[in-house]
Amino acid sequence: MSKTTTFKQVKDKAEKGYQDWLNSEPIRIIVGAGTCGRAAGADAVIATLMEELERRQIKADITRVGCIGLCYLEPLVDVVKQGKPRVSYGNVTPNSVSKIIDGYIVGDDPQSDMLLGTIGDQTLDGVARLFDSPVLKPQVRIATRNCGFVDPEDINQYIARGGYTGLDNALKMTPEQVIEEVSKSGLRGRGGGGAPTGWKWNMCRQAAGDKKYIICNADEGDPGAFMDRSVLESDPHTVLEGMLIGAYAMGATDGYIYCRAEYPQAITRLQQAIAQMEEYGLVGDNILDSGFNFHLKIKEGAGAFVCGEETALMMSIEGNRGMPRPRPPFPAQSGLWGYPSNINNVETWANVSAIMEKGGDWYGSYGTEKSKGTKTFALAGKVNCTGLIEVPMGTSLHEIVFDIGGGILDGKKFKAVQTGGPSGGFIPADQDYLTADYESLAAAGSIMGSGAMVVMDEETCAVDMARYFLTFTQSESCGKCVPCRVGTREMLGILTRVCAGNGVPEDIDRLSQLCETVKKGSLCGLGGTAPNPVLTSMKNFRNEYDAHINEGKCPSLACASLISFYVDPAKCKACMICARNCPNDAIKGGKKMIHVIDQDKCIKCGVCLEKCPAKFSAIVKLSGETLDVPDEPVAIGEA
Repeated sequence: MSKTTTFKQVKDKAEKGYQDWLNSEPIRIIVGAGTCGRAAGADAVIATLMEELERRQIKADITRVGCIGLCYLEPLVDVVKQGKPRVSYGNVTPNSVSKIIDGYIVGDDPQSDMLLGTIGDQTLDGVARLFDSPVLKPQVRIATRNCGFVDPEDINQYIARGGYTGLDNALKMTPEQVIEEVSKSGLRGRGGGGAPTGWKWNMCRQAAGDKKYIICNADEGDPGAFMDRSVLESDPHTVLEGMLIGAYAMGATDGYIYCRAEYPQAITRLQQAIAQMEEYGLVGDNILDSGFNFHLKIKEGAGAFVCGEETALMMSIEGNRGMPRPRPPFPAQSGLWGYPSNINNVETWANVSAIMEKGGDWYGSYGTEKSKGTKTFALAGKVNCTGLIEVPMGTSLHEIVFDIGGGILDGKKFKAVQTGGPSGGFIPADQDYLTADYESLAAAGSIMGSGAMVVMDEETCAVDMARYFLTFTQSESCGKCVPCRVGTREMLGILTRVCAGNGVPEDIDRLSQLCETVKKGSLCGLGGTAPNPVLTSMKNFRNEYDAHINEGKCPSLACASLISFYVDPAKCKACMICARNCPNDAIKGGKKMIHVIDQDKCIKCGVCLEKCPAKFSAIVKLSGETLDVPDEPVAIGEA
């Protein structure tokens, strides 16, 4: 097939392809089949759908889309019948497929007990719109505007929703005008540093060099983060279009997408998208008959967290070990193979395409004075509605946790939220009035980071969580500079001792000194921010450190070395459920016998507490205390 040249030709061809798809079948079934959906069982649901539709001889198109953000409701299945709204079902299983087919597709009964709502302006039999829900209503979807709405493997659907209009607009402007528009928007780098995007672009534009590179940093390695993966799996073209716009503005002819190999579906979608772009003349030489040339390659990373740092990332692309280098020179001056280079992350590029479609003033109307636009967050942890969200900068943490997130699991008490991944800080519940923007989070001792947000409840130990995150950053240290290599190891050693009940009062001062040394002396951002979880946990939860060190007690009952499980003799009914489920045979007792837990054999897994019937509540978990129990099982009534 010959390449198209002008944008009008591209758009006409795409819209025809889109209409042909819309009219191909009377029924469309849309399944969330990103990584989160597939992990929840979407592949089995699709297989069952295909079998049941064939058995009933029902003609329908099954479209696999990416993540709409409601990860806690996956697998999601939506149904569109001609002339009717898009109806959405959540937590679909192979067993519930027949109910949807027989009830709604065949019988026109929307199955209200399974129904989440409708998507779009229409409602069905008075059913509420899904976007009016507390989870979705406060959100403003810009970077994720197409996620869950387009087939990521079909460029026609992207273009039909306005895709590549931003590129067409940019090619009608001078590079300087494009940079000015991006600057006007107030967009700042969404990878964590928050540098003004227009300023970075201008530095690269002004740098001397007969060759320039732009790079998309998709090396998302934060524990609990899945923003970049979701966007690339759901809507790769919005990122690729942003890169084309940036390349034109900065005068770059070559680009790389650096994506971790652990994201196979994202890489496959990128490969397919680039092939489609080549077919439409949207990448390569003389793009859209403009004289602009740009070539893209995908570089698969091996999963080193340090390669998220831009200089280490470039070292990796060059085929070297990913280790950061001192700056200056900055990448805009001397980057990939010594040429001027620009690096932005997935979300930044996704915003660029929207900005050039609708304008910098439009984008800048969202957010705060200094933190404009929206931000995606991977909302995870002890919260009811986990998933990918996108909210205007300046949205309060309280609104994110309780309105969008649906509050804390099992009605437990909210303790803290950790923002910014392993390099972020703990913000306690009494500061949930703080807003999600660069300035507020930095003032609280945390960072925006790429957008990981982990919610903690009353059963989360702040000391243990600081140890957990430091374990990650210490193991991911490249080892190049002494403060990070040695300092994080010493800090981790102290935290490990404290969590085991072997800490001493002097450890607090040692930790504080080490934190400052690592923070000030590390070469790159990984080491410079690694102390944040420790510093903020000591500041906001000092009482927990004191309890671990001075009382040998974990107030949250979380640290295995400091807790014990007992069978309460007054409540034990000798049902034997705890004994049958104990994985280490640590519970002794028989019929009509009060059970006893052998403390030497107990591995502190908590299965007994989980399995004990609520009507008995005979298992007790304690820290720093003991319960008066028999040494051996005795008959009920004799204890």
